[in-house]
Amino acid sequence: QVQLVESGGGLVQAGGSLRLSCAASGRTFSSYAMGWFRQAPGKEREFVARISRSGGGTSYADSVKGRFTISRDNAKNTVYLQLNSLKPEDTAVYYCAAAGLVAGLEAKTYNYWGQGTQVTVSS
Repeated sequence: QVQLVESGGGLVQAGGSLRLSCAASGRTFSSYAMGWFRQAPGKEREFVARISRSGGGTSYADSVKGRFTISRDNAKNTVYLQLNSLKPEDTAVYYCAAAGLVAGLEAKTYNYWGQGTQVTVSS
């Protein structure tokens, strides 16, 4: 079992940057592919980015491609999401998630979830 704790959210002006972190418990972090999702008020949770177990493979939603970067440090049991060139439409609660098999684009492919961290982008 994996417990995930996100941090790093906050209030930022449009065009600014934030770095989200997700710390995982347990000694098997490297056996999980990881993903970031977000959920804005009144909207469904949506895929943002994912990263393979080794960190060698990544993919992004079209809406964040070129602005966000996912990375991981298996020695620190942590996955990161660097958010650059933020827009008001990026405002949401951001969640990290762990997948025991394949980290897909849908939330149902993930087994464990953090509690989320709020990102608010002002115009």
